[in-house]
Amino acid sequence: MKLQIRGYTAADTTDAAAIWNRVVEEGLAFPQMETLEERAADEFFRSQSFTGVALDEETGELVGLYILHPNNVGRCGHICNASYAVKGELRGHRIGEALVRHCLKQARELGFGILQFNAVVASNAPALALYQKLGFVKLGVIPGGFLRKDGVYEDIIPHYHVL
Repeated sequence: MKLQIRGYTAADTTDAAAIWNRVVEEGLAFPQMETLEERAADEFFRSQSFTGVALDEETGELVGLYILHPNNVGRCGHICNASYAVKGELRGHRIGEALVRHCLKQARELGFGILQFNAVVASNAPALALYQKLGFVKLGVIPGGFLRKDGVYEDIIPHYHVL
């Protein structure tokens, strides 16, 4: 599949929200517990420093997205944070990798110096492998830092990448 990654527009809201909400509903990766209604989704995606969407160039189908925003303010404002979501049935097709690579470039262009992930869930083996491949550094383990949908607390592994 050949991908085009571009900035989010309001026309992407329905498909982007569906992909985002599925990850939230699965309860295995994102900290959010509530899904986004269409209007709230548009406001959320527009409020980020950048929201990127991945499209299948052949079909025009929106297959993934990411959000990029500051991780903190002031003296730590040069550190950004991101979240990635790929359409469930298309996971494993390197869409996530394309999104992360685009995000790294976009973060540099926006003037950030470090991309930090606060809460990579320890059981998210594909994400952990990808971040290792792309040169992210693990910061350690926070025991029980993530509450899964099934009520089980799982470890999280913060990561960073100098841009």
